[in-house]
Amino acid sequence: MKLTAQAITYVEPGTPAARAGIRAGDALLAVNGEPVKDLIDYEKLTAERVLHVDVCHKGETLSMRIKKDEYEPLGLCFETSLMSRMQTCKNHCMFCFIDQMPRGVRSSLQVKDDDWRMSFIMGNYVTLTNVDDEEFDRILRRKVSPLYISVHAIDPKVRIRMMKNPTAGRIRERLEALRDAGIQFHAQIVLCPGINDGAILDETLSALRELVPATASIAIVPVGVTKFRERLEHLDTFDAAGSRTVIEQVEAFQRECLRSIGTRLAFLSDEWYLNAGLPIPAEEVYEDYGQIENGVGMLRLFATEFLEALSDRDPLPQEKYVSMAGGTAASVFFNELYPVLDGYGIHWRLYPIPNRYFGGNVHVGGLVTGSDLVTELKDKPLEKTLILPSNMLRAKEDVFLDGMTVTELENTLHVKIVTVSDGADLVAKLFEDIV
Repeated sequence: MKLTAQAITYVEPGTPAARAGIRAGDALLAVNGEPVKDLIDYEKLTAERVLHVDVCHKGETLSMRIKKDEYEPLGLCFETSLMSRMQTCKNHCMFCFIDQMPRGVRSSLQVKDDDWRMSFIMGNYVTLTNVDDEEFDRILRRKVSPLYISVHAIDPKVRIRMMKNPTAGRIRERLEALRDAGIQFHAQIVLCPGINDGAILDETLSALRELVPATASIAIVPVGVTKFRERLEHLDTFDAAGSRTVIEQVEAFQRECLRSIGTRLAFLSDEWYLNAGLPIPAEEVYEDYGQIENGVGMLRLFATEFLEALSDRDPLPQEKYVSMAGGTAASVFFNELYPVLDGYGIHWRLYPIPNRYFGGNVHVGGLVTGSDLVTELKDKPLEKTLILPSNMLRAKEDVFLDGMTVTELENTLHVKIVTVSDGADLVAKLFEDIV
């Protein structure tokens, strides 16, 4: 058996590994006789109470028996969080957003990952097309659940066409294997007009329905197209009539699933309703908001949290004036929601920001850039505070997708930027002195 030496960079004091005498600079070789390929193996294999651990210490292999509480961390730290390189994507999906980026964007925005481990750890969607049989067998053995899988179409020919990868046609076989191993998955369908909608969508939904309870939920989102597709295959987008057709089709499926299995199973992202000019559904339609990261029910949850938080507040003793900005897609929704603030002495103005940076049919707030904000707001009458959704910024950074920083935007527009993460956060900051 080939053992992978995992360099140990730190041993947490007081942990079972420290008590056993393992030190930084050693290398982990195996746990209970099995090689440790990455974080998944490490976490799975070290969950037991009794471990047989092989380490390399100064060129010598040492074997030790370690006793600990079940699920108690062993206490080892490694060079990288995954303990191996991230799996990148070899697909050429017709709808890939990264392929539609403008030239010159930061390299971090050009990384195509399709790593099933990040699906399990972070909820990232993966296609399973970049996983060979040996690695897929490891998924089954380790029983990593749930996974988040980009299905798009169950029909092999359609899926291969969409992903430009011949292994994409094995999706039904692999989903069935996950079911047989007791592994759950959340599915995603990026819907492209004339390609995987209509009868193809019915077939995909039906196949995923047959895999319940392995299929935990399905998110259906419309394809996003930017203006940077010169060398890419032409893709149509959904207009209002087309969006209404999809809504009717999926809502019929939801009603049947609710009747037969007690869940709607498939959920539509907010964009469908905004594009169709229809109201966002009631809260119960989204059940447990299991696909919130896909923009499914995000506006309804925002409104619910906003109104609940506001109900606990008294009107301000002194009137306050604020400016807000977001994408054009949801501007009607928010303009109908925010008038309730007037009764609390909070006067607001909402600026819908067209997305000139990406263009195409990109209208959501999370993809608005700093340059979009400058272009639209530089000549507008802004209050001293400008409130923005925090998802406009890169995760854990004060940087917009185009590289502009929050400080640069503040200096350009001569405002104070305040970001909010959800409806309750908005209320909290509106009633604080910082706004």
